Amino acid sequence: MVPAELPHHHEENQHLDFIRENLERIEHFQIVSDVFRQLGDPTRTRIFWLLCHCEECVINLSAMLGMSSPAVSHHLRPLKNSGLLVCRRVGKEVYYRAADTQECRLLHKIIEQMMEIKCPK
Repeated sequence: MVPAELPHHHEENQHLDFIRENLERIEHFQIVSDVFRQLGDPTRTRIFWLLCHCEECVINLSAMLGMSSPAVSHHLRPLKNSGLLVCRRVGKEVYYRAADTQECRLLHKIIEQMMEIKCPK
């Protein structure tokens, strides 16, 4: 795609080519948007934050959040599908925790900075 000439030249921008090249990568912005969409629900943000600190089963999550197990499962599914959570099965019990990725650690840090709390780790 041939870059369009900017209508206004406010200042010299040495990085304009880099910016334009990355703006065209819509799929990258879609991935980021999808992750933030998952955390756009306060219940999902609470679940994600909780699971950054421990691994829990749906029953315990339900008790901690004061919600039914089906409601918690409803929120866990998209968080898991987006890669923010991982799970393991032990018999009939499924345990969830935040994925051990740089992205999840960064999101955890952002949440705690926004809420002005310090991780107990």
